[in-house]
Amino acid sequence: MENKKILIIDDDSRNIFALKAVLKAKGYSCVSALGAAEGLALLENGDIAVVLLDMMMPEMDGYEALSKIRANAVTASVPVIAVTAQAMVGDRERCLDAGADGYISKPINVEELIKLLEQYAI
Repeated sequence: MENKKILIIDDDSRNIFALKAVLKAKGYSCVSALGAAEGLALLENGDIAVVLLDMMMPEMDGYEALSKIRANAVTASVPVIAVTAQAMVGDRERCLDAGADGYISKPINVEELIKLLEQYAI
């Protein structure tokens, strides 16, 4: 997908920095947002191939953001990978039931993340 980017939505700039560094080293193009509202605005541009969405954020959590992404005709088909720090039993299913296409827990296993991204041909 030419000119397509990975959108990283996370309220922790350290997580964004680490993910961007790893993904750029693997040849991916990334943009980021420090919150769901900012991320939803970036998603409207139409140049996002995949969203890495932190599920535990203040103000608007990943579940509410995911609901808004799926309800918007422009963004509904964009693949979303749920990212969570406190992986509990049932979290994966809860994220997938909420509309996420994939799920990964922190600390992120880079090889697992790359395999997930490759599923979306980016």
